[in-house]
Amino acid sequence: MDVWGWIQTNLLDSTLLMVFLIAVLGYLVGSIKICGLDLGTAGILLVALVFGHLGVSVPGLVRDMGLVCFVTAVGFIAGPKFFRNFKKNAKSYILLGVIIIAAGALSCVAIVKLIGVPADLAVGMLSGALTSTPGLAAAIEATGSDAAAVGYGIAYPFGVISVVLFVQLVPRILHTDMDKERAQYEAAADVEVRHKHKDLFYCDSMGFFSFACAIVGGMILAKIKIPLPGGASFSLGTSGGPLIAGLLLGHMNSIGRLSVSVPKNVLETMREFGLALFLLGAGTQAGAGFVEILQEQGILLFIYGAIMALVPMFVGFIVAFRILKLSTFNSLGSICGGMTSTPALGTLIRVTETDDVASAYAATYPIALVMVVLVSQFMGIYL
Repeated sequence: MDVWGWIQTNLLDSTLLMVFLIAVLGYLVGSIKICGLDLGTAGILLVALVFGHLGVSVPGLVRDMGLVCFVTAVGFIAGPKFFRNFKKNAKSYILLGVIIIAAGALSCVAIVKLIGVPADLAVGMLSGALTSTPGLAAAIEATGSDAAAVGYGIAYPFGVISVVLFVQLVPRILHTDMDKERAQYEAAADVEVRHKHKDLFYCDSMGFFSFACAIVGGMILAKIKIPLPGGASFSLGTSGGPLIAGLLLGHMNSIGRLSVSVPKNVLETMREFGLALFLLGAGTQAGAGFVEILQEQGILLFIYGAIMALVPMFVGFIVAFRILKLSTFNSLGSICGGMTSTPALGTLIRVTETDDVASAYAATYPIALVMVVLVSQFMGIYL
């Protein structure tokens, strides 16, 4: 057996080894700074794409496990302040969720009508640009074509990386005083959270009981399907269900005398661990056949995918910051939610050094999630 054969048999086929090797290399790539910018955890995506192209596959369970851990942790962290923040800016968040997805949809329609890209491929690209797996599922169901999945794979990497870089660039371009902005933002979010019961029963000191309860409840919510016109249906899915459950338990903190809280350091660990698993799972999946897609469809498709990612992002930020007069942190958090970008939220929390931006993400995300599914269904049927 030659060296490459031995590597394929003993190394590439070892799922556990590949998962952590991709994570190691991904964090190394993500730590590289160019002009002061870095990909952070999103560096794992680039490495995963290469490994996926080389034939490494990671079970879908790894990606789903990562996604569930990430969004549940985000829900818990945002929960204590989410409902106050949402009540204060509800109209803005709803409007932004609609506008961001509508802008992406219009750019998709323009590319189909003016350039002639096949509709099923373009709708899949829109889902990839918005990093929305539920949107992809809706597109495949509406078009009945595997081309939607191909389009998703083309646009997904840029959809992730563009928002990650955007949330780092905007504060620099606007010359934002991060310390001042953070202080004002946290003050407006009413950082102090008071709990009703002091004498609570804790099932475990690490809060894994509460975390698991949120995931169980979230997955039950994820299975509920709401009928839509045309015979389609909508569900919160793996990303939306646990997020809502985490928000609720994070807000409640306790049920009677039973604590359902999770220590913040545990939540931060689960958030980062989940994000890493999600990116490496999604990246290896998108990387399979990546070069073949490029050779077959042409490099211009990547440019079209980039347009579908950039247009809604810039339109959304301009509306949020200039028209709705939201703060920089609120605007960027809303963009992450409106673009349904899980990795960008992780980067934004790191850049702003406050978990409170997760509230804006969590408020805009469900609106955008509903919109992208509806838009994918509509365009898949009528384009």
